[in-house]
Amino acid sequence: MNADLPLATLHLLRPQWLWALLALPLLFGLWRVRRRRSSVWRENVDAHLLAHLLVERGGARVRWGWSIAVLGYVLAVLALAGPSWRQTPQPLWQSRTPLVVAVDLSSAALAADLPPSRLAQARAKLSTLLRERQGGQVALVAFADDAFTVAPLTEDTGNVALFLDALSPEVMPIDGQRVDRAIAWSAQLLKQSGFDRGRILVMSDHADDAARDAASTAARQGYRVDVLGLGSDAGAPFRRGDGTFASARLDGGSLRGLASAGGGRYIAIAADGADLRALGVLDPADADDATRVDATRGAAWQDEGYWLLPPLMLLALLAFRRRAALAVLAVCVLWTPAKAADVWRRADQIEHAHLEDGNAAYRRGDFATAAQDYQRADSADAHYNRGNALAKAGQYPQAIAAYDDALKRKPGMPDALANKRAVEAAMKRKPPSGGGSGNQSSPQQDKQSDSGKGPQDQQQQQQKQQQQQQSQSDPQSGQSNDSKSEASPADSQAQRQADAAQRERMQRALQQQRDASAKPAQQSEPANETPQQREQRLANEAWLRRVPDDPGGLLREKFRIEHERRRSAGEGTE
Repeated sequence: MNADLPLATLHLLRPQWLWALLALPLLFGLWRVRRRRSSVWRENVDAHLLAHLLVERGGARVRWGWSIAVLGYVLAVLALAGPSWRQTPQPLWQSRTPLVVAVDLSSAALAADLPPSRLAQARAKLSTLLRERQGGQVALVAFADDAFTVAPLTEDTGNVALFLDALSPEVMPIDGQRVDRAIAWSAQLLKQSGFDRGRILVMSDHADDAARDAASTAARQGYRVDVLGLGSDAGAPFRRGDGTFASARLDGGSLRGLASAGGGRYIAIAADGADLRALGVLDPADADDATRVDATRGAAWQDEGYWLLPPLMLLALLAFRRRAALAVLAVCVLWTPAKAADVWRRADQIEHAHLEDGNAAYRRGDFATAAQDYQRADSADAHYNRGNALAKAGQYPQAIAAYDDALKRKPGMPDALANKRAVEAAMKRKPPSGGGSGNQSSPQQDKQSDSGKGPQDQQQQQQKQQQQQQSQSDPQSGQSNDSKSEASPADSQAQRQADAAQRERMQRALQQQRDASAKPAQQSEPANETPQQREQRLANEAWLRRVPDDPGGLLREKFRIEHERRRSAGEGTE
């Protein structure tokens, strides 16, 4: 803060807050009235005797208290007013004029007076425009007898370029050359996007009176119409969609009149980029852009009101009663940062923190601490993870209770049901000692809830998905053979069936891998891909190969549906 700054540099960002200072006399008057009414002596003793009967107590203290309150009020009002005495540079957004390109896709686009064809030259010119344009949103409109949106206004010119190869008269639902509809539709796109200024570039070979009227209307709306002529003065024949032949040539006079009516420029297409540079569509900032912003005005006043907050807070301490300031300081010291952080966090954020603490303890092998951390989060995933930690510690009854809590909050939870059944089977085989030593193997103990960010990483989960069924049937597969010999005959039969099923699945997986390796690899396969994932990927690839390669099919169907909708709605030519 520089004290040498002249008062002339002081600037208030919110000066309307100064009106709050007018409330000071009113508040002082109300306080005086209330103080007089609060005295019982004043109601029963004459006023000229009060000076001799009453002894004023705390007069100086009251005056100091009132002065501090007034000073704090003034500081608060000044801080709210936003005092500022310096400016800082601010980055300003450079407005770029949006551009809508309307390209002629009538049958005349197949004329060969621009070798190899007008259509090929138009595609190449559009590609150059999209590649070399320096900023600004671009849209692409195709028109014949009616106009349709190929790509809406976007700053991603690469997204617009994806449709260039699909541009063809075949995608248009009906043939014709309605330039007026193309201009009206382009102006509507700009208006719907919220632009009061913009440019329309028409690529065609001639224009009529309706097109000139549409250009004049667009110019009055703030949208400039430029024209890029397609074709040559000599012209060339072309074949219409119905099989008949016609001739098309470049009518420069009508196109020049169209550009004049739209307040823009006209130029015939050229082999290089001189035509686009002459039209000024490559660098919209260099063109006659009414929406440009002067970058030298990028400065803003800096709000310095926060400098008044420290003295205001010190004055606020004096407003407490005796020893209250010491109590406030004690609360601030005893209030730990962790408790303060919990106040500003949402319930889901606090629950996520408890899950993360439990996951960290689980990874360390401290299953008792992990169970306690999971207990602090009351959700299905937290109780499921708590059951896994308790099962890992050998506390099977508590683990079953945790799975039950998870099922209460999320009925039918598959993992909780599977683990609960496996723990119950493990309790029947060998009752747990309850020591919590952690040397027993719990069912699906490494598979934690995804939402809880389980202790094991995703790769380990994928590797153990194939062992899930076996672990459900044999939850203590990591123990010695002596413990298995204590199982009942029914359990032994179930164990043999589970082992047989597991061996069969492994054989099928190995056979699929051998078949895949015997075939010539056409592309690299993802690493650590399970047989189920590979089967799904191959099915998707086979389905994609059945889809016909028709780049223009999307546009053709889109334009057909839009044309039928407009015709059924009875929309006019505008």
